[in-house]
Amino acid sequence: MTAMRGWGGWAWLVLGGTLLGLFAPGLARAQQAAELDYPLAIAAGPAGEIYLADRNLPGVWKLTEGKLTLVFQGAKKFRTPLNAVRCVAVDAQGRVYAGDSATREVYRFNEQNQPEPLAHAATGTGVGIPMAIAFDKEQNLVVADLEFPGRVVRIPAAGGEPVQLAQVNAPRGVTVDGEGRVWVLTQGKDRQVVRLLADGKVETVVEGQPFDFPQSIVLDDEGHAYVADGYAKAIWKIPAGGGEPVKLVEGNGLLHPDGVAIHKGELLVVDPKVRKGGAKEGATGVFRLTRAGQLTPVGLTP
Repeated sequence: MTAMRGWGGWAWLVLGGTLLGLFAPGLARAQQAAELDYPLAIAAGPAGEIYLADRNLPGVWKLTEGKLTLVFQGAKKFRTPLNAVRCVAVDAQGRVYAGDSATREVYRFNEQNQPEPLAHAATGTGVGIPMAIAFDKEQNLVVADLEFPGRVVRIPAAGGEPVQLAQVNAPRGVTVDGEGRVWVLTQGKDRQVVRLLADGKVETVVEGQPFDFPQSIVLDDEGHAYVADGYAKAIWKIPAGGGEPVKLVEGNGLLHPDGVAIHKGELLVVDPKVRKGGAKEGATGVFRLTRAGQLTPVGLTP
């Protein structure tokens, strides 16, 4: 059997003069050598499996019982799917989504783990910088688009033209409560959490700038909101019904928490600098966080 170099870096695999097929040695080596590098967003599936958006891979990982598996690895080439992945989400059916600023698109992974574009924008604008994805009661996507000046859009569950719900300055995170209200985390100067109401009004939840560098937001089933704050090395809690945000945990192993998610009442946090810094062998940058503020790292099983 002989491997012969062919067009575009692909190799011809030949046995006894018969062409068996093509393969890309460089791509195969890259995939074999793939490692979790800079996980900046996190989501949980129905069974508790954890999905991570890895900005530097680039791509999406699945973490189950201490084992990492690669869902999809994008290319290093700009304007290719997930080259600049920003967020990951899982819907009620367990389907996985990712937002990518390199292609200005939001993708849903099919059964073969291939990304399929959903933001079919007739204008060609797409979703500039999709920073977070949530779902409304009809399972339509609600997306925070950071591209200046910032907006929140809705994309039909089946895919289609993004429809602007509101212009919101510098939106970083988004989540939807049981009443269908859309909560938006921003890096604005005068208010950092707002709610979009069904009548189109925008109400302020958190005034001023209590957060240093807010990254993401999630709600629990009691209506409390949680915010990952990178610069403060903290997770904040916003009490249900209003009130001043309080730090649920600060430091204690956190270096720059970016993503926060929830599964069956348990908070999940991802900190890319914990993984990137190689705090210890087997570190993933993922933590479990109780509502009492107890932080436990989620490591890899040897």
